[in-house]
Amino acid sequence: MKLQTQIPLKKAENQIDYRSQLMVLGSCFANNIGDKLAYYKFQTLQNPFGILFHPLAIENLIFRAIHQKQYTGEEVFFLNERWQCYDAHSDLSSVTKEDLSGSLNSGLLQTKLYITEASHIFITLGTAWAYQLKENGKEVANCHKVPQLAFKKELLSIEKIVQSLEAIVRQIQTINTKAKIVFTVSPVRHLKDGFIENQQSKAHLISAVHQIIKKANALYFPSYELMMDELRDYRFYANDLVHPNDLAITYIWEKFKTVWISETSYKTMDEVLAIQKGLQHRPFNLESEKHQEFLKALDQKITYLQKEYPFMKF
Repeated sequence: MKLQTQIPLKKAENQIDYRSQLMVLGSCFANNIGDKLAYYKFQTLQNPFGILFHPLAIENLIFRAIHQKQYTGEEVFFLNERWQCYDAHSDLSSVTKEDLSGSLNSGLLQTKLYITEASHIFITLGTAWAYQLKENGKEVANCHKVPQLAFKKELLSIEKIVQSLEAIVRQIQTINTKAKIVFTVSPVRHLKDGFIENQQSKAHLISAVHQIIKKANALYFPSYELMMDELRDYRFYANDLVHPNDLAITYIWEKFKTVWISETSYKTMDEVLAIQKGLQHRPFNLESEKHQEFLKALDQKITYLQKEYPFMKF
């Protein structure tokens, strides 16, 4: 009995292994996949500016990183007892202006270094809705709870998104022509924009991405389609009925693994998984002989893996 329609997926060329340098940018679903890659100890840089929802915010990060356009005190502001920057998520906010500027500029340097060496760059687009500051017309990455009156809300046109994605690809290729650039559209629904408006937004993103794919400058992974077509049930959503739950994330991750991760890495992934589970183990008696033997065996597994992959930290 077949209980779902399934999206046909093919294994990608130039798959990921433990020598790969990976970069993950974009919406909160980018963090879901990035967290899985990090859990299995792949070499990954994940959202150095925090979650970035729309393509213009991602383009801005990449442009400033590649050109090392450093942040100054004039580009940050004080609100709710924290220093904030419109180009970054509130996760980067700080109690001092200097700390925030330092974090932003460190993120730019880290981003450039990773783009230069990256074998794969995964970019997840969350929404085509963007907010412009009325005072200067600048699109912001995050509103930081600034009063709504300060912004103008706009739905980015397909043409504007295409231009932004082309700029992203072009900028990356100025310093790294070998990196595989993979776009995906987040399955997270932005219902605060409205039900119909969310569908409009996703349609614009999907249409724009496929124009880029046709030019053979980038690739596509169907995260959105997997959620919408294979997981067509609210039991695959979190309690907010907006975000995919852990089961859905794991399901899409398994599809991602099949397409993008080389089977030669599966054995190492299993070894990492065993160590991660071992580290989470909580014994009844910390001093027992059996637990000490367990810790010794776990330490040997870690040492063995780190000899082959010195970058792994547990």
